[in-house]
Amino acid sequence: MEIVNIAQEIEKKVKALELGRDILKEYAHNKANTIGEYEKKIAITLIKLRNGTEFELDGAKIKNPPVSIMEKIAKGICFQGKIDMEVAEAEYKNGIVGMSAISSELNGYQSIFRHLEQKGVD
Repeated sequence: MEIVNIAQEIEKKVKALELGRDILKEYAHNKANTIGEYEKKIAITLIKLRNGTEFELDGAKIKNPPVSIMEKIAKGICFQGKIDMEVAEAEYKNGIVGMSAISSELNGYQSIFRHLEQKGVD
């Protein structure tokens, strides 16, 4: 490989990392928002259950459940929020892994560049 081609690849990887950093910020923000929304939904559902509001979950009506199982029932009622939270977490972790892979590629190109530069290859 020519040193110019390696330099171009290094530049591409740096740009990809810059873009990835911005995307990762969005994923982190989304992750935080989904966690907050889920916790809020659980709290509201618990309050409503305690106040006697009736809920339906897969055809089963729920009203005035025992306090000992109220939180589990609230989590069941708010299951979609939990799914959204897990998806946001997976996106965030996947973004980190992707950034790490690009960083590894960049390190490889930088090593090749240094090697070619030391040999005096154009």
